Amino acid sequence: MCFGGGPSEAEKQASAQERVEADVAKQEEVTRRAEQKREDISTALQAKTIRGAMRGGSGRRSLFRAPTGAGFLNRFL
Repeated sequence: MCFGGGPSEAEKQASAQERVEADVAKQEEVTRRAEQKREDISTALQAKTIRGAMRGGSGRRSLFRAPTGAGFLNRFL
């Protein structure tokens, strides 16, 4: 036998408030993780840029012609 039905109005409001608080906490966690990923990506890109600059330049060097005369064609011409 049932004695009074479902949850009271106060219980419904408390449940709704808990859901709202849980949603807010979840959104804050998502925002925090997104910011952390953004920082990690920025750090990785900066490190890659620094390593790229240390390797000796921005582009490929030609094996056929070099300004210093050490290119492939200059050896045999």
